[in-house]
Amino acid sequence: MSFFRNPALARFSYAALRILTGLLFMQHGAQKLFGMLGGVDGHGATAQMASLAGLAGVLEFVGGLLIVIGLFTRIVAFILSGEMAYAYWMVHVAHGGLIPIRNRGEFAALLCFVFLFLAFNGAGAWSVDAARERRVRA
Repeated sequence: MSFFRNPALARFSYAALRILTGLLFMQHGAQKLFGMLGGVDGHGATAQMASLAGLAGVLEFVGGLLIVIGLFTRIVAFILSGEMAYAYWMVHVAHGGLIPIRNRGEFAALLCFVFLFLAFNGAGAWSVDAARERRVRA
């Protein structure tokens, strides 16, 4: 068996991708909601809950947490993919044109497709969703 065809490593790398993506995404929510990590552009918490930035902060923090633990992964990832598509087209393209490197939207575009991948493939190993599926089968 080849090192790169090892099923255990494949499960580990899939779980690592999901967990790391969720943790990185939570940081953006923490910036918007709590002013952590320097806040947004060094201005602390800038999101009021009754604003698009507030909604984005909640989606990013809570959604990122759900992705990390792997709970309701498919639906959460689908919603977050939509949020990142919206962010790319309405924020990045509007301020810098279509090319991601110019409009600084690489992260939004990449996350859109990572979340879309998770939406169609589920949480994988090391997730609450997987534990729930095992319990239902038993």
